[in-house]
Amino acid sequence: TLPPPQPPKNPILYILHVCSVISRFTPEILRKGIHGDTMTENGCEYRERVLTMDTMNPNVKRVEYAVRGPIVQRAVQIERELKMGIKKPFTEVIRANIGDCHAMGQKPITFFRQVLALCSYPDLLEDGKFPEDAKSRARRILQACGGGSLGAYSTSQGIEMIRQDIARYIERRDGGITCDPDNIYLSTGASDAIVTMLKLLVSGEGMSRTGVMISIPQYPLYSATLAELGAVQISYYLDEDNCWSLDISELRRALQEAKKHCSPRALCIINPGNPTGQVQSRQCIEGVIRFAAAEKLFLMADEVYQDNVYADGCKFHSFKKVLFEMGLEYSEKVELASFHSTSKCYMGECGFRGGYMEVVNLDPEVKVQLTKLVSVRLCPPVPGQALLDVVVNPPQPDEPSYDTFIKERTDTLATLAEKANMTQEILNQVPGIKCNPVQGAMYTFPRIHLPPKAILEAKEKEQTPDMFYCMKLLEETGICLVPGSGFGQRDGTYHFRMTILPPKEKLKIVLAKIKEFHQHFMAQYS
Repeated sequence: TLPPPQPPKNPILYILHVCSVISRFTPEILRKGIHGDTMTENGCEYRERVLTMDTMNPNVKRVEYAVRGPIVQRAVQIERELKMGIKKPFTEVIRANIGDCHAMGQKPITFFRQVLALCSYPDLLEDGKFPEDAKSRARRILQACGGGSLGAYSTSQGIEMIRQDIARYIERRDGGITCDPDNIYLSTGASDAIVTMLKLLVSGEGMSRTGVMISIPQYPLYSATLAELGAVQISYYLDEDNCWSLDISELRRALQEAKKHCSPRALCIINPGNPTGQVQSRQCIEGVIRFAAAEKLFLMADEVYQDNVYADGCKFHSFKKVLFEMGLEYSEKVELASFHSTSKCYMGECGFRGGYMEVVNLDPEVKVQLTKLVSVRLCPPVPGQALLDVVVNPPQPDEPSYDTFIKERTDTLATLAEKANMTQEILNQVPGIKCNPVQGAMYTFPRIHLPPKAILEAKEKEQTPDMFYCMKLLEETGICLVPGSGFGQRDGTYHFRMTILPPKEKLKIVLAKIKEFHQHFMAQYS
């Protein structure tokens, strides 16, 4: 209802007043319609939407994924502003927020791309520029594909020949421990397999609702998936003061607390760690396996960074290998799913979405249900499966591509190791920043000490203090990091996750800018 007309003293002001009143009612009119639930415009009737924030799945609203969250969305906006000619104190946005290797400048492995090119366009098999070992791999892969084409569907579990190759790779990696190809499930990256396994695990209501133990800090895929599935997240904290090590007593504390309100069924381990970069010792892994056996927990081992180990004295140990070397008491009892991917390590082929899961000691009837579940999405991307096959079946010493392959692989891992060491050294020179050694993976997760004045201003802006810090860093330097709150952290501590992937010279610039920004930030808010 509009106010009764009054003789306007100033017609312009009166018109503006009427418009403001109408504008307050317009959203409600558009939402409900002129006659309650419909409205008519140009002869077309519009009804109230079926899917609204009130009617949508409430679990989806609980999902958060910091790696591509608000700060990354702002980074995209800034990139657009730079293209439009809007002046900034920097000329580019440097995305150090995500482990996207090739986007950060890491070069693809030549042999892998040659085989994929040949598989994608088989006419190239007649081209003399390609080495014979690449051609033989491509022919073998194509013979295993429907119609001899990467464009055909595969079986839902993945191409059988490729699963056999993966099984032989695992046997070599684990010193001859048997691997059954029927226990291998190919997937759309490791993430797809992790989500699939969590779907199988989650059940119950109230006190019987599934609880899943995840590390804090953690990779947000886990918390996001548990939120979507309506499962209970059981947080156990890594020990920052001891290089983010895993303490079995902390697992016990978290488990006993969780038993008061849910039914703990699974324990997730990321090794090497994301975002924390630690590499678990064999002794630690044995302790985790004993704990899982005693508490009847399903083990999920996220091992996608297994080739990314840099620190002296550190070595990757697969959970499966340790499990079987601990004897029948454990190897025939503990249920395990382990995950690997083509996206990390020295490959860095994130876009192909190649991955696999191996299951151990899975109930045969549950395995039937797992196969049914993966069949719903038909099959993983076949080009990703082909890539995975050459990763587990690389050039051998008597083949023409071997020397180039070994050089590229060695150089990539050596460069990552150099950048890991450089990152921790430079960050630890900055007062107010403490960085643990980057033993493995592709990230550092330094602790930042923030002044009370900065924490207060962050609260006034309804931001977490580390989000406030990272957003200011982005706006002032163009460097995009992820606040530690997106991964989880102990109350009263603040961190950020930063990838070590940028080229060495650019990484030096990033670290120098972070150092300069932090010093200015501390002076501003002290």
